[in-house]
Amino acid sequence: MDQRGLARSTQNCFGGLACEYLNYLEAGGISSWEAADGASVLGFLESLRTRWAESSMWSAVASFRPFLKFTNRTDLLDALALARARRHHEIVPLLAPGVERQVVGTCQEGLVSARDAAITLLSLATGLRACDIRGLRLGDIDWRGGTVGIVQQKTGNPLTLPLPPLILANLARYVLEERPASDADEVFLRLKAPHVALTDHASIYVIVNKVFRVSGVEDVKVGTRALRYNAASRLLRAGTALPTISAVLGHAHADSTNVYLSTDAEHLRLCVLPLPEGAW
Repeated sequence: MDQRGLARSTQNCFGGLACEYLNYLEAGGISSWEAADGASVLGFLESLRTRWAESSMWSAVASFRPFLKFTNRTDLLDALALARARRHHEIVPLLAPGVERQVVGTCQEGLVSARDAAITLLSLATGLRACDIRGLRLGDIDWRGGTVGIVQQKTGNPLTLPLPPLILANLARYVLEERPASDADEVFLRLKAPHVALTDHASIYVIVNKVFRVSGVEDVKVGTRALRYNAASRLLRAGTALPTISAVLGHAHADSTNVYLSTDAEHLRLCVLPLPEGAW
């Protein structure tokens, strides 16, 4: 998996499912690899359905497949192909007109801390993943060039993005005036001691929602995933080419950007063909 350049989180997911399958075999009295069969694969996946949402089962199958390929057991792979798992592409609702302006205005007027403003604006303007915002380091910011350069945690690919002046200003205010004294390399730290990096992506979710509440947006819950869709939709509406959007969002493959087409209702309507006469 290291040779494939997979992110650590992806490796952990693959390895976790492999361990769960082996535990499932042991619990079923199967103590030798030769005794494992296709029925055990399907039984294992059925056991996951008690804990995994149906919409996540496709991901479970995809993450389990590399382990079975590694075993060179074609019979187990054939059984995996029989699993009833469909990929779900949920259409994430976009921000209502004016909401984005409300949030930007709140950050611009200093109604929230510079840290919270910078995190929210990064999510809103760049579509960065929560893990990449949380892992952002001081050395990743080019203050003179007004850019941020990271290696994405999910894909392992490098990504450089321009920082709009409002984001750069809040980052500078946070680092110079608000950031607690700490030896941590990460930009964003906990407000309360110990002043260490934010624990996980849930911290980013809480901060973004707090800024939205201060902005008067009470009826929606937002996270970086929703803001990522919103950023992609904004680029689509501006006529930006899909390969460019893919580069901005930091996708490992351009095809990954196609899911965001579902948010562009205006252009999707142009693809609808009229019903032929007599079809009613």
